[in-house]
Amino acid sequence: MAAITRRLLLDTHAFLWWLDGDERLAHHARELIVDPHTTVLVSAASAWEISTKVRIGKLPGAAEVAGMLGWCISSQGFTELPISVEHAQRAGALPWPHRDPFDRMLIAQAQGENVAIVTNDPVFAGYGVACEWD
Repeated sequence: MAAITRRLLLDTHAFLWWLDGDERLAHHARELIVDPHTTVLVSAASAWEISTKVRIGKLPGAAEVAGMLGWCISSQGFTELPISVEHAQRAGALPWPHRDPFDRMLIAQAQGENVAIVTNDPVFAGYGVACEWD
């Protein structure tokens, strides 16, 4: 019998906390990420968010990561998730009140790809996205 493969999308903070070994990343989330039957996805939206926030001074500690995002993703065995036209249409059509464009894209991608997102942000569940954390 073949093992079941799970696909998970990392929220930007979960990706950064994973790279940094930050204790704020929940133990359960860590277990899911290291599970050999999990395909871990990192969105192009997270690359966009990290690069933007480094540029404007909101994530000064992530400057090195911003300069080598592709390597950071692949070196962890993660998979890049590009933004498709369908993802963009879905993100644009999401109802308010959430205005963060990065979160809106991650929500749209999680919905469109039918994957859970590793996040501690409660806003995602309000959009019907399965969340993994604790």
